[in-house]
Amino acid sequence: MRRRKLAYGIMMGTCLTLFVLAWAVVRLYSHTAAIAMTVVALVIPPFAAIVANWNIDRRDRRD
Repeated sequence: MRRRKLAYGIMMGTCLTLFVLAWAVVRLYSHTAAIAMTVVALVIPPFAAIVANWNIDRRDRRD
């Protein structure tokens, strides 16, 4: 569980960093690079949610 939370935090932190850097710094030099960074940042949250919920329903059930 701790490893999944850590991975989720890192992925979401990366997403936030990409957004902020893209529109605060990179856009001053290249609009295309800023848009590319934003697109990459938009793809990260779904994968972060999948990682956070990985194996959540796999428990040893004895019926």
